[in-house]
Amino acid sequence: MFSSFRLSMAWVHTWFGLVLGFVLMVCFFFGSLSVFDREIDRWAIPGTRFNAEPMPSFDRIILPALRQVSPDADDYARQMPVLHDPAAGAMTPREALPADRYWAYITHRDPVLATGVRFRVPHPATGQEAQRIRGDVVLDPRNGRQLRDDALRIGSDWFYPMHYSLNWAWKNIGYFVVGLAALAMLVALITGVIIHRRLLREFFTLRPWKQPQRLTLDLHNLTGVVALPFHFFFAFTGLVIFAGSIYLPVTHTLLRPMHDQQHQIEARNTGLPAQRAGVAAPMASVDAMMAEARRRWAARDMPGDVGYLVVHHVGDANSYVSLYRAGSDRVALVGEGIHFRASSGEVIHEDPPHSAMLALNEFLTGLHLQHFEHWLLRWLYVLGGLLGCVCIATGFVFFVRKRRREQRPGTGLVEAFAVATVTGMVIATLAMLIANRLLPSELAGKADWEKGLFWAGWLLALAHALWRSLPLQPATRSRAWEEQCLCIAGMAVVAVAANWLSTGDHLVKTVIVEPYWPVAGLDLILLLVAVLSTLTGWRLQRTSAETATVFHAEAERTDARKEGRA
Repeated sequence: MFSSFRLSMAWVHTWFGLVLGFVLMVCFFFGSLSVFDREIDRWAIPGTRFNAEPMPSFDRIILPALRQVSPDADDYARQMPVLHDPAAGAMTPREALPADRYWAYITHRDPVLATGVRFRVPHPATGQEAQRIRGDVVLDPRNGRQLRDDALRIGSDWFYPMHYSLNWAWKNIGYFVVGLAALAMLVALITGVIIHRRLLREFFTLRPWKQPQRLTLDLHNLTGVVALPFHFFFAFTGLVIFAGSIYLPVTHTLLRPMHDQQHQIEARNTGLPAQRAGVAAPMASVDAMMAEARRRWAARDMPGDVGYLVVHHVGDANSYVSLYRAGSDRVALVGEGIHFRASSGEVIHEDPPHSAMLALNEFLTGLHLQHFEHWLLRWLYVLGGLLGCVCIATGFVFFVRKRRREQRPGTGLVEAFAVATVTGMVIATLAMLIANRLLPSELAGKADWEKGLFWAGWLLALAHALWRSLPLQPATRSRAWEEQCLCIAGMAVVAVAANWLSTGDHLVKTVIVEPYWPVAGLDLILLLVAVLSTLTGWRLQRTSAETATVFHAEAERTDARKEGRA
C-alpha cells in the first residue's frame, strides 16, 4: 500500500492525530487550566477569597461543625432503600442515622476546608455493610462556619474533570474516549519521531518569513519536539492512573473476594479494626493526636502539617483516627499516615516505607496530579500543555490548507470542527466565566445555567465555523479563525470587567492595595489572552488577504496558459 515504512507511519500519524486530535485538544487545554483549578475557584466564588491556612483545630472548630451535619437528602432517597434490610423493620429516618466516619481535607492552594460525615445504616442488607450515606460540607477554617456549597467550583469541578472525562459521566464513556485518545497520542508521538528523524534540526527550525503553510508545519514540528517528553509522560501516566479504577477494574469485580480477604489480613496485621465493636466509647483529643503526628514526622526529618484526617467507627470502642501528612513539599503522593486509638490517643500503627514499585507509582501519579507547592514547575506544566495545544492546532491547520489546495472533498467540514475545537473551546470557557460573574449568586440553579451557557457558547462557535467554512472555494481559508479570535479578545476583556463590577476586585486592588494573586493572576491571564487573540486575528486577516491575492493570480496564470494552448 505504501512505498516505504516512513510513508506508512506518516499515514498513521496523520489520521490518528486528526480523528482523535479533537479530544486531545480538549485534554491539553483543560489540563492546562487544571494546573490552577483551585485559583480559578477563588475567582468564581468570591466568598472564598481569603488566604489558605493549615488544618485547624479538630476539637474546637471541625468536630462541632460535623456534629451539625445531616445526611444528604438525595443520597438518602437513592441509597437507603438499597442499603436497608426490610426484614429488620422500617427504615431509619434520615435525621436519625448515626455517624460512622468523619473526614477533613485541606490544601495549601484551597482556603476552604472540605469535610464530611459518612452515616451508617443500622440494619444493613446482606453485602451492603461497607456503603454509607453521604453528608459533605465546606467550612471556613478560621471559625468553622459552614459555607454555601451550591456554587459551581468551575476550576476543580468543571475544567479539571473535563480534561480526563469530558464531563461525560454516563457509563464512564468520557473516560474511555479520553483513554483511547491517550493511546492514539502515544502512537502519534512514536510515529512522529519516525517521520522526523532529524529531531535536533526540528528543534531549531522556525522560519517565520516563509509562506504560512511552511511556517505552520515548522510550528507543528517545533512544539511537538520541544515538549515530546512532557506529552509522552502525561499520556502514559494518565492511562496508568485510571487503569485499575476505570479501564480494568478487576479489583472490584473479578478479584473482589481476594480484595476483601486482603483487607481483613491488613486489619489484623496493622491493628486497625475493620468492623465496629458495638460498644460505645468516648473520643480523646484529636488535637493532641495531631500534635503527636507532627512531632513524629519532624523526628523522621520530614516536618509538616496534617493535610487529611479520618475518624473511623465514630463513637465505638474500635474507633481510630488516621492522620496523613500534607504532601505539598514533595512530588510523590505519600501521606505518611499515623493511626491513633480514638478512645485513648495512643499510636496503633505507622505506615511503613513503601516498596520500590509502589513508591514509583506514587511518584508518577504525584508528578501527573501536581499537588506539590512549586509555582515555577506549575507554570512549566501550563507551558507544556499549551505547547500541546499549539502542536495539535497547527496540525489541523496544515492538514486543512494542504487539502484545500488539492480540492479534497469534506475539507470544509474538517476545518469547521478544527475551528470549533481550537477557538470555540476558548469561547465556551469565557462564556462560562462571564456567566459566573454576571448571573446573581442567589439565582436558583445557577450552576446549571453556567454549564448550559458553556455548551451553548461551544455550539454557537461550531455553527459559526460551519457557516464560514463549508461554502468556501479551494485554497481559501475560513474567516471563522480570525473572527473567533477577535471574539475571544472581546470576551476576555468582558470577563475581567465583570469580575470588577460584581466584586470590586479590580487589578489595582488585587495587585497593589490588597494583593490576592489567585484573582489577580486570572485577570492578568485574561488580559494577555485578549492581547494575543487580537494580534492573531489581525495577522490572520492580513494573511487571508495575501492568500486570496496569490490564489487569484495563480488562477489567472492558469487560465492564460489554457488559452495559449487553445
